[in-house]
Amino acid sequence: MHVLLVDDNRDALDALSAVLQVAGHTVESRTTGPAALELLETWMPDIAIVDIGMPVMDGFAVARAIRSSGAYQHLLLVALTGYASESDAARALAAGFDYHLGKPLSLDKLNSILRERMRAC
Repeated sequence: MHVLLVDDNRDALDALSAVLQVAGHTVESRTTGPAALELLETWMPDIAIVDIGMPVMDGFAVARAIRSSGAYQHLLLVALTGYASESDAARALAAGFDYHLGKPLSLDKLNSILRERMRAC
């Protein structure tokens, strides 16, 4: 799978990127929402895992921009956040995310989502 990771925490970004690459996925990562949107102009991932709590442009705004463009309807969006209440999950889904995962990340849950996506492709 082609995976886009977006998180302002460089250490978390590098760690998750390494885990996904070891599993055989192609990974691109960005530390800001605007940089992720710029990358999407030239590269089409299968899934984007986006942190919610980022400065400048939060994950909600990233998801809304992706969904409103109309060009990325097949892109699976996964919110990754420390905000894990039911209302936070509902807000993420309303912004256009397909899944809401809390931090610390459960690799089992993420792998389940990735397997489901791979079967659908």
